[in-house]
Parts: sequence; C-alpha cells; structure tokens
Amino acid sequence: MPWNALFRLVRKIGVHHSGPDATKSVEPLTHQDTKAAIEELSLAVRNNPESVEIYLALGNLYRSQGEIERAIHIRTSLIDRPGLDKTLKARCQFELGRDFRRGGMLDKAKQAFEAARDIWGDVEDIELELARLAADAGEFERAAEHYERINRPMAVAHFLARQASELFHQGNDPYAEKLLSRALSIFPASPEAWLAKVVQSALSGKPDLLAGSLRDACANIPAPQRFLLLEDLLEALSSCRVENANQPRRPVLGQAAISQMVRTSVEVLSEFPPDALLCYYSAKFCLFEADRDNAKHWLEKALVLNADFWLARLELVTLVLIDQELTPFLREQMAYFIGHARKSKRFVCHCCGFRWDRTFFVCPRCRSWHCILFRQEFT
Repeated sequence: MPWNALFRLVRKIGVHHSGPDATKSVEPLTHQDTKAAIEELSLAVRNNPESVEIYLALGNLYRSQGEIERAIHIRTSLIDRPGLDKTLKARCQFELGRDFRRGGMLDKAKQAFEAARDIWGDVEDIELELARLAADAGEFERAAEHYERINRPMAVAHFLARQASELFHQGNDPYAEKLLSRALSIFPASPEAWLAKVVQSALSGKPDLLAGSLRDACANIPAPQRFLLLEDLLEALSSCRVENANQPRRPVLGQAAISQMVRTSVEVLSEFPPDALLCYYSAKFCLFEADRDNAKHWLEKALVLNADFWLARLELVTLVLIDQELTPFLREQMAYFIGHARKSKRFVCHCCGFRWDRTFFVCPRCRSWHCILFRQEFT
C-alpha cells in the first residue's frame, strides 16, 4: 500500500495524536476493514520498525479483535524500548492498561494506568479508566473519588448511592446515610441517591419517614424521571413481603405495614400536579393492594392526560375484562394478547433509542447518563 493511503488509514483509526485523547477513534471500522488494516499495518511495521505510532495502531486493532495477548506484547515491547519518548511511553502504558482491562486483568490494568498518570498527570482519560476499574471491582466509593477529580457530579452521586445501598444491606446505616447526604449535596437531582433514600425509608416501616423522603425526591427529580423512584419502590415493597422471609438479609414487613406504605405513597403522589406517569404508578400501587376501583380511577386520569399511554390503557382493559362475560375461547385469546403486550419494553434511551425492560441510569448502548424515559406511546 502506498504511504499516502496508509496515512489515510492511520487517520481513520485515530493513531496520529500524541496525547491522552489519541485513543478516541474518528469512526469505527467494520470487521472486514479491521482485518485489512491489521494486514497493512503489519506490513508497514516490517518496512518501518521504528514507527511507534504504527505499532500503537496495530495494538489497538489487535485489541478490537480480541487478540489481547498480541496487543499486550506490542505495548510491552515498546515500553522496554531504550530512549522511548516519555509521552509515547505514557501512551503505551495507557493502551496497555486498556488491554489488561479488556482481558479481565484488573490489577495489572490499574498499575499500567497509574504508570501513565505518573507521566501525564491527572488527565481525564486516565481518571475515567481508573473509575471504571474501581466500579468493576465493586469499589464504588473509590470510583466516586475518581469521577469527582474530573468534575462529573452525576457519576459521583451515582456511585456514592451504590456504596450507600451496599452499606444499608450490611447494616451500616449511619455511614450509608452520610454518603447519601454527600451525594445529594453534590448532585441534588440524583435519582439514584433519592431512590436509595426512599427505599430505605419504606423498609423502615415508618410512614412519616417515607412520606418526607418521597415528597422531597419527587420535588427534586425532573418529572420525566420520577418513575425511577416508583418502579423500584414497588419492587422493594414486593420483595419484603412476609412470604419472602426465607431469603437471607431481606427486610421483612408485615402486610399491614406494607399496606400503610402503599397508601402513604399514593397520598404523596396525589399532592403533585397531574401527570400521566404519576397517575399510572398510583394505579400500580392500588393494584398492589388489589384495590381495583381506585386503580381504575387513576388509570382513567392517566388516559385523560395522555390518550396514547398504551400501558395505562392495557391495564384498564385488563381490569374491565374481569367483569365481562366472555366465552372461554375469547378470554383465552385476550389473555394471550395482553400477556404478550406486557412484554413490550417500557423504557427507552432518548439519546440513541435503545429499549429495555429494566430501568437504567446509564444507557447500556451509548453510555449516556440519565437518558431514560418511560415509553408512553406505542411506537
């Protein structure tokens, strides 16, 4: 391949930078393009063995193909090269850390990133990698520290809340409360931190505590994200029923206490301006207690606010069908269609359109923070 063509290929995979941002590709390569690039870069290395940039590009392509050992070999051979420029050596250490992380060797990855930081300093790319390593290892408080160094308040609050949830589970409530307070002081609209606070209040069995936490949470979190609180609060109340008491370390509330928590939640939600999602979840709380009449009332209100709210309409149809005289065949068909409709993914990322049937705080596809929406329209 002529050198000018190779140069364009190198530019395409983003290897012409010399700083920490060098790892960001301009555009992704297809599998076929990647194999062709490996062949061309391997030839270029044989013809020009002193070109560190080409070696780094080749290592990145090996990593993208899952050939971690070959990528690691390239980095280590460059690092051991006498007289290698410090900036390039730091970049080799950084890429080596990414290789180790991809290969699951987290301790070695951490050492490589710290070696790169000794040369580059506290640059954002390294702090991000160290934060991800800490999160992967379950060291959530340490991950929050790394995100705090690069001014990422959403991520800081997220991991402080995760650490607090772990501490609540272990019975260390005072320190968990301290972490939640810190998280909310850093990012007052954090749905993760408010969720942990609301769930813990519900599990305490104290209606006044739950009312205060849920009221404050709904007041601070943007309206389109309030459902994150309510979805997991319902799940928490369901999981602590007496019949689940055989599960270790799971809080247990009596039926009367759970009913009181449900009534308290609906009372708090009714204090806020009419909102289709709040009405829908008020209905879900009523259904949790088998209160069909009030559930119908809330579902009808949700449909007045948004006539295209398909899941609210589905729940209402389900309730109405209970009182209808249907042939066994028609009832079986309706149950089939309703059952399949319930499996439709309710949650969507407004950044990339990714749909999932579980809540998330970071999109699994595009990695955007707090991008989740409840999919009200059936599109």
